[in-house]
Amino acid sequence: MRNIIKTKVVLNQYILFTILKLTLIFGLLLNSVSCNTTEPPSNAALQLTLEDVSCTEAWLQLTTNNIQLPANINLLVNNNVTQTISLNTKDSLLYIENLLPNQSYKFKVAINTTNNPPPTTNELTTQTMDTTSHNFTWQTFTFGQHSSSALYDVAIINENNIWAVGEIYMNRPDGTPDPNSYNAVHWNGQQWEVKRILFYTICGQESKTAYPAKAIFAFQTNEIWIAMDGDQIAILENGAQVKSICLPWSFSINKMWGSSSNDLYAVGNGGNIAHYQNGSWKKIESGTQTDINDIWGIITKDNKTILYCPVSTFFVPGDKKILKIVDGKVDSVNWGRDVRLYSAWAVNENILYVCGEGLYENKFGKWSEINIEPVGTNSVRGKSINDIIVAGDYGAVFHFNGVNWKMLNTFNNKGYSEVNIKGDIVAIAGNYQGKALVEIGRRN
Repeated sequence: MRNIIKTKVVLNQYILFTILKLTLIFGLLLNSVSCNTTEPPSNAALQLTLEDVSCTEAWLQLTTNNIQLPANINLLVNNNVTQTISLNTKDSLLYIENLLPNQSYKFKVAINTTNNPPPTTNELTTQTMDTTSHNFTWQTFTFGQHSSSALYDVAIINENNIWAVGEIYMNRPDGTPDPNSYNAVHWNGQQWEVKRILFYTICGQESKTAYPAKAIFAFQTNEIWIAMDGDQIAILENGAQVKSICLPWSFSINKMWGSSSNDLYAVGNGGNIAHYQNGSWKKIESGTQTDINDIWGIITKDNKTILYCPVSTFFVPGDKKILKIVDGKVDSVNWGRDVRLYSAWAVNENILYVCGEGLYENKFGKWSEINIEPVGTNSVRGKSINDIIVAGDYGAVFHFNGVNWKMLNTFNNKGYSEVNIKGDIVAIAGNYQGKALVEIGRRN
């Protein structure tokens, strides 16, 4: 009997233990379901990547995963909390300003929670850019002996190989005016040579004429394309003309840009855009009949070509906008200002400068006007975000060194049409007192 009782007692204890165990598990499950917490899940993830950096600014991309929004985040710079930000979207672009040039910074983002430690991103280390020098030594060269001479575009291959194009009227050896213009000048490091680049007098015929030239684009391979003030292009290799091309339709070319001699764009009056590729020309419909004054292109990290083209005219009403061409498809940059624009230059797909009636910058979609002297600006070019040059009316030249803009000279009667910069060399084309003008600046 004892063994049976004992067995019974043991059985009853086992049943009671099982009931208590099931009750505890059920209670835990019920508690986990009914709990309402604002803390992020344990599998939350944050990632910080660098989008761009200048001398005084940084743009960081914050990507989150399984973070309950909205959420407050702390931005840490060099391990110090500099600001608290309300995060409302999964992915956000963080903008940090008032940094110092040529300094190393560590960035991190942490969620503002009671968790210890709080969820954080990776630590991102970057170096701000250094400033460049405003100090240039300038040389001025003029060309022309009669009539009205001018240069409209300029290209730098290196400090000993600079070209400018336009129309230059010289005298014959006997001192009488030569009615046939020269249309290019070339600097070989020691002196300038006045040249005639030849175009077909009439397309389809053999005779050629040195018509005034309007635009020039030089490739790294020392191949140069020069456009007449019309619809023809001459090609030079190592300084010698090797070819003349007639475009398949007629318009006046204003500027050219190309990633290679097999991928070149020409823009001009009447909203015309021509693309040269694989030996043939294709017309790109721009959606405007207003003049396209300039073109600048960039190649993105994923090998896309993006082109920016300012549109406006001076003498007649028309569009005032900025075309954006991505892989041959035309769109417009959000602009919305009643301002004429003559030139554009892009650092990359995030930072764009335009000028004309004023000077403007677009950084990650946000426009701002740059405070410079009130003068018409005709050309903007740069080497990087800390080395930008602008030229305009009344001899105005402005340089950005990464921190501030500086006017490099005083107002005068020089008219600047185009500026270019390469390395520590700046070249400006224009006119002065009826003569064609080139100015070369060498950084000290």
